[in-house]
Amino acid sequence: MLGFALKFVTRMVLGSTFEDEQEVIQFQKSHGTVWSEIGKGFLDGSLDKNTTRKKQYQEALMQLESTLKKIIKERKGGNFSQHTFIDSLVQGNLNEQQILEDSVVFSLAGCIITARLCTWAIHFLTSSGEVQKKLYQEIDQVLGKGPITSEKIEQLSYCRQVLFETVRTAKLTPVSARLQDTEGKVGPFVIPKETLILYALGVVLQDPSTWPLPHRFDPDRFADEPGMKVFASLGFSGTWECPELRCAYLVTTVLVSVLLKRLRLLAVERRGFEMKYELVTSSREEAWITVSKRH
Repeated sequence: MLGFALKFVTRMVLGSTFEDEQEVIQFQKSHGTVWSEIGKGFLDGSLDKNTTRKKQYQEALMQLESTLKKIIKERKGGNFSQHTFIDSLVQGNLNEQQILEDSVVFSLAGCIITARLCTWAIHFLTSSGEVQKKLYQEIDQVLGKGPITSEKIEQLSYCRQVLFETVRTAKLTPVSARLQDTEGKVGPFVIPKETLILYALGVVLQDPSTWPLPHRFDPDRFADEPGMKVFASLGFSGTWECPELRCAYLVTTVLVSVLLKRLRLLAVERRGFEMKYELVTSSREEAWITVSKRH
């Protein structure tokens, strides 16, 4: 799933297909090294304590940035029919460094979030037959035998509820951070300006006072306005929704629609599924499912 997401990011988001196979391999290797250290080395402080790992990280980051600089230069100098994320940055009021930094963030986080959302959505659909049946009926009604278009995707309201509930139940991003741009106050405590605030999203997303039966996978939570308002305030929908997650919703909708139109997704019996909480939640082991053809 991670390989699928990485290919999608390079093709549809960065506007590059990497004709050279070695360049693909190098990009994937650099991508994996950088993300691994961001998810671990910076969080636990171990990167600065290991000279070899730090050197590998710096070399991988330089390689990743070099590739992205090449893509940015191509998009600036070419006349492409397909508009990509890179094009939006290039055409905006940003300097070279800002374009590069945003490209790095999107290519890293966008890829990982997309891959994990796809994985978790499929997992929860295999464990909830009623949800899968209801989603298939919506996909069949909206898409029919025609192609998937952006207009039809907008009509898949229950699919969006399924993805929202997937993000909540899996605690897809269990922690986030924001720099306090003004002085704030929580009870008797004053939060100075420019303080780094950590949001314990993994706790908030399963707070029983907000989400009844919080560990139950129930997309109908988002059929009503209250659930949507809470989700929007956390950055998972609405005007605060992060670009990487918006991309992940789109890709996962297409993937799930294609799969469910043709296949029934079934769980593998007696196989455990343990969550691994990092910057983006993953499974500790490979996720296995079985499928059967729809008639």
